[in-house]
Amino acid sequence: MAAGADGACAVMVLLVIGSMAAGGDATAGFIKSPLSQRRLTQDSVELHCEAVGNPIPEIQWWFEGNEPNETSAQLWDGAWQDRVQINATYNLHSTSTIIIANLTSEDSGTYECRASNDPDRNHLSKSPKVKWIRSQANVLVIERPVITGQYISSAGKVILSCNMSAPPTPIKGHKWMLGDKTLKTEESNSNSYISYTIEGKVEDHSGVYECIYETNPVAKGNVSIEVPPQVVAYKKSEHGNEGDTGVMICKSPSYPPVDTWTWFKSDQGVSPIVNGTGRYIIKSSGNKTELRILKLSIEQDTGDYHCNGTNLKGPGSATVNLRVRSRLAALWPFLGIVAEVLVLVTIIFIYEKRRKPDEVLDGKRRLRKSNATNHKDKNVRQRNAN
Repeated sequence: MAAGADGACAVMVLLVIGSMAAGGDATAGFIKSPLSQRRLTQDSVELHCEAVGNPIPEIQWWFEGNEPNETSAQLWDGAWQDRVQINATYNLHSTSTIIIANLTSEDSGTYECRASNDPDRNHLSKSPKVKWIRSQANVLVIERPVITGQYISSAGKVILSCNMSAPPTPIKGHKWMLGDKTLKTEESNSNSYISYTIEGKVEDHSGVYECIYETNPVAKGNVSIEVPPQVVAYKKSEHGNEGDTGVMICKSPSYPPVDTWTWFKSDQGVSPIVNGTGRYIIKSSGNKTELRILKLSIEQDTGDYHCNGTNLKGPGSATVNLRVRSRLAALWPFLGIVAEVLVLVTIIFIYEKRRKPDEVLDGKRRLRKSNATNHKDKNVRQRNAN
């Protein structure tokens, strides 16, 4: 059925495009219609439709409630206390999407997408030649069930649990999620009470966990684990050269996020470092803070720095040790080698200068004697040869 519908839409688009290329008019027609949906109160619903024609047709949205005497009313962007949002584009064809946020039971009813490209379609006294074409979708808003979520922590474990009262439809399964990560899935489990166990300390597993029940529509609850900030330093010890910029970073992976970050230096007591004063620049966003110190000084900046984070559950802190080195620090190994070479050369020079004269003369005599012996042996060899 879906393949046949897509094929019919494609044929209609080709016919309209052919008519436009030939310079003729084409009556408006739908290529996508809104789909009926079931939603829970406080959820949102999104309906979409597309139409083609020449000229490009206008699209309107209308609503008719389920009350016996209720009549259709046109919906505008910003209607229903700004809960209605309509996005439309008119390019090669018309597209329109309506979104209703924070649904109530009174939002149940028939939503109608209307399209027309008749020039007189909105004329107050003149009837259009071609009527508006219409495509409808039914939206049923069901009262949201009560889902109670809680957790307990004991013996190195954290146990999360959810319990749903009065499911809107039979439960076909459930799953646990943390953000975009699926933690546990159980199919064919129709229990209203579900649980999930985490190994470890509660401080290491803060966040908002979702328990999702596979009903129609899907029902969701949550369990919030809130702890004080577990602040950690990116590096416990930072090094910088004199005159350069020093950077120290602290983070907190905990939930709720940090509301306020503060930096202190150990030798400055309880007075916090103020951003923009002196050579200090502080950048904080959510669960991360960064302290920059311009033009590092060995005398003024060396020491321990404390980053404190505070949220609704309390404070947390970490310490970073900053060491500032002289710019010549990198030259010390080279200078040490040069000094060793100079000392060795000096020792050799002094030793040569202080050698005893008789040692030098004895060395010369032994050299002359050796030369004379060599000449004598040479003469003997020559006579024997003759």
